[in-house]
Amino acid sequence: MPAASRPRAAARPPITDDKQRKILAAALALFADRGFHGTTIPDVIDRAGVGASTLYRHFGSKEELVNAVFRDAKGRLARALTDGLDASQPPRVLFGALWERLARFARAEPVAFHFLELQDHAPYLDARSRSVELSLLGPLYLALHDFQKRRAFRADLAPDALMAFVWGAFVGLIKAERTGYLALTDGTLRAARDACLRAFATSRAG
Repeated sequence: MPAASRPRAAARPPITDDKQRKILAAALALFADRGFHGTTIPDVIDRAGVGASTLYRHFGSKEELVNAVFRDAKGRLARALTDGLDASQPPRVLFGALWERLARFARAEPVAFHFLELQDHAPYLDARSRSVELSLLGPLYLALHDFQKRRAFRADLAPDALMAFVWGAFVGLIKAERTGYLALTDGTLRAARDACLRAFATSRAG
């Protein structure tokens, strides 16, 4: 996919309204804990400490609210991964930088990360949310494709399969820690990073 055709997220003004921010924070916590179907609008109203009219002034439905939560959390993840990132680094170094940034985000924003790791987003994502998702995945896909063309990464797995492999491994580690099955140290994270690299990097990865 050429750079000119990369999907871009729809522009939207920054959220500056305090009540809107409270609603998004409350909804994020509830969606992460209970899922979309287990969360009700009255739950969000109660947790945010706002009136129903205030919530509906900003978000017309639960679907609109969860999409706003998704875009807000995904946007923070995208910035955490890409702001100031030198994409010209050798593949092995760039992979390590992205892994470290992902780990920092998971540590700094555990609720947002837990929400984003859920597997049931697809049924309710609207076009804007899918655009935000693609705006993050597109550059990663292109980078992996470039690594494969340069024979730095194995070519027998499609780039989207490689992304799923790495994301699944990382999410599994974080989930194991959250549920008490694993004490996740920096050393364990580094070892997991290296294991992922050994699975698909070649000697040309740098």
